[in-house]
Amino acid sequence: MSSQPPENRDLTPESAAPTDIAPLGRNPSDKPAHERTAAEEAGTVNWNAIAEDPDFKALLADKVRFILPATVFFIVYYFALPISVGWFPGLMETRIIGEVNLAYLFALSQFPMAWIIAFLYVFVATGWDKKAAALLTKFGR
Repeated sequence: MSSQPPENRDLTPESAAPTDIAPLGRNPSDKPAHERTAAEEAGTVNWNAIAEDPDFKALLADKVRFILPATVFFIVYYFALPISVGWFPGLMETRIIGEVNLAYLFALSQFPMAWIIAFLYVFVATGWDKKAAALLTKFGR
């Protein structure tokens, strides 16, 4: 033990100190939701009722309406470069700015395109998170 007053000493090395991430002696019922296992949460929410709810089905449909086309677009856009270089080398060798050809510009365009898709996903997913939270609130969670 240290001779310093409790408010001034570093409690980190002590087991079960208030600064511990998971202090010893905590009741399992006091765990934050993100630390609970599936077994500890069993029976707290009727997941089958949520799965049958029309709002949940609408949420899943919303997700599919965005994720499927975005994924298909990204895959097509990504593979368009190697396919174009292989099948249309003359076109892709077309110089656009000095020594920079169409293939280089197309390759570089994939970086902003990935960021745009990621930004759109985050924007749309925020709405899904709100709908999911409302759905869980509806079921007393």
